[in-house]
Amino acid sequence: MTTDNLFSAFAGKRYLNLETYRKDGRAVRTPVWFAAAEDAAQGAGPQKLYANTIAESGKAKRIRNNARVRIAPCDTRGGLLGEWVAARAEILTGEEAALGMRLLNRKYVPWKQLLDFLAMFRRRQRIVMAIRPG
Repeated sequence: MTTDNLFSAFAGKRYLNLETYRKDGRAVRTPVWFAAAEDAAQGAGPQKLYANTIAESGKAKRIRNNARVRIAPCDTRGGLLGEWVAARAEILTGEEAALGMRLLNRKYVPWKQLLDFLAMFRRRQRIVMAIRPG
């Protein structure tokens, strides 16, 4: 499957089902918000997806342990709306993390801003991850 086909399944969708793996190999599926980033240099459409979570969340811990993931478009409750695709997730820092956060903020106004505001009171750090074909 080409990168174009991989990301075309996510066009117009609000959620993706992120399947991460525990140390014992068991899969854990979680619906998450995501935003696509386009690589203007290649002109081929989105080349990666961004998602965010709380730094101490289970999915963040699992990604730190094993970057291999599967993703599929889904509804709010995780019901699949397309096929699973193999990918790799990476926790970001710096400018790329800031870009991912801006894309997520733009796509999910005002809900994303509300969650970020509430997270401040709980002193929970939020992280951004990039999901690439893999």
